[in-house]
Amino acid sequence: MNTRFLRKLDLKKKNNGSSSGLKSWADSGEYIDSCSPVDGKLIGSVSVTSRKEYDRIIRASQRAFIKWRAIPAPQRGEIVRQYGDMLRKHKEDLGKLVSYEMGKSLQEGYGEVQEMIDICDFAVGLSRQLYGLSMHSERPSHRMYEQWHPLGIVGIISAFNFPVAVWSWNAMIAMVCGDTVVWKASEKAPMCAVACQNLMAEVLKTNKVPEGVSSIINGDYTVGEYMTTDSRIPLVSATGSTRMGKIVGTTVAQRLGRSLLELGGNNAIIVTPEADLKLVLTGAVFGAVGTCGQRCTSTRRLIIHESIYDTVKKQLRKAYRQLSIGNPLDSKNHVGPLIDTDAVDNYLNAIKSVKEEGGKMLVAGGKLKGEGYESGCYVKPAIAEVTNDMAIVQHETFAPILYLIKYSGTVEDAIAVQNDVPQGLSSAIMTTNLREAELFLSNAGSDCGIANVNIGTSGAEIGGAFGGEKETGGGRESGSDSWKAYMRRQTNTINYSTDLPLAQGIKFDF
Repeated sequence: MNTRFLRKLDLKKKNNGSSSGLKSWADSGEYIDSCSPVDGKLIGSVSVTSRKEYDRIIRASQRAFIKWRAIPAPQRGEIVRQYGDMLRKHKEDLGKLVSYEMGKSLQEGYGEVQEMIDICDFAVGLSRQLYGLSMHSERPSHRMYEQWHPLGIVGIISAFNFPVAVWSWNAMIAMVCGDTVVWKASEKAPMCAVACQNLMAEVLKTNKVPEGVSSIINGDYTVGEYMTTDSRIPLVSATGSTRMGKIVGTTVAQRLGRSLLELGGNNAIIVTPEADLKLVLTGAVFGAVGTCGQRCTSTRRLIIHESIYDTVKKQLRKAYRQLSIGNPLDSKNHVGPLIDTDAVDNYLNAIKSVKEEGGKMLVAGGKLKGEGYESGCYVKPAIAEVTNDMAIVQHETFAPILYLIKYSGTVEDAIAVQNDVPQGLSSAIMTTNLREAELFLSNAGSDCGIANVNIGTSGAEIGGAFGGEKETGGGRESGSDSWKAYMRRQTNTINYSTDLPLAQGIKFDF
């Protein structure tokens, strides 16, 4: 495979004579190898961050924060704007790296970098809108207002499935708020983080901004624990599994820090008798197989009314027969590989569980072998008929398995089925009935953080707050007023009179 895009991103440099590819700045002598799920080939290696190097990075970030917070927010926004321009310049190369290291389609790789560009644009505007409220005091000649100040260092733990976008959702907002950021990327996609940091370092250097404003650390969960247990980091934003989030949330809470958690999803589309079936087909197929089912917003469950169940099932089976599975850098392919062979095992075990619990496979699935599939990470998207109470259906499997669930009765019954899982990230309803749509969006409807009408569950626009409820963690990042999570609120009262009135009429005789 032609990997010129790696050289353009400065990811093919020499490293003390080692033959294993890139070694990041500090060499601990222990490395993470990044092998592409596309073809199994080694992309490069990064040095695992030692405890000593971690402390050095945190101290540099602390020093940078003192200078960074003193820069006016619009000027911080200008730095972020320049980073967005840098991403525009390297969009093609970075998009290819995302596709090659993670395994998502090339179009999705480009789309992920575009999300980074979009959040930069959003953050630039936000840098002039970090508003606080003014309030009327109950005391005469007093003024009350609130303002927002940066927290300090924001620790970001990201997952492999969006190796660059989710970091940018956090980092660009945190930076315009005046925070510095330390990023612990997934050990399954470390090269993407190195590429993003290389580009950021260039922008910071050009503007004579301390490099510690943005830093990366590398390693497995033990390196992540450096941050979660570190009282020097007031906020840890973590994206990953619910199991991981419970550990992070508990650990950070024990030191009275803040955590922003974006965890598992078990997302459903409700299909009512009044749905536009063309929209159903498009939304369900892309939601289920996009990124090979490895999005937190992937469609896992399709809850279909019994009157149209057989029709939808027939159309889905026909659509799945037309899917092209293969190298994601080939735009003709719809589905790329899973991230690694462990993910393949989880996928196969989930199919086994469906059968053991009495479910029926409509599209069998299975592992692909032969030419073009040598990495061992390619699988067939599968469809199963199930009931919502099956243990495997209550669990999130990060793979392209779509569960079909039949419902009878009213839309309220369908909503009850949708809500009857531990997770609460994304949801959708397909209907042309205004009453059904509004009920779904009401407080008696979907219990998820995201609720859509006539679009699928997959993806989100950066202008809205992203996140979910229940075991999804309750955090919000990206748009709307999510910026408040990265700042501390301060209430201020100013007395401009010559008296100092005390509460409850208390007086001192002096």
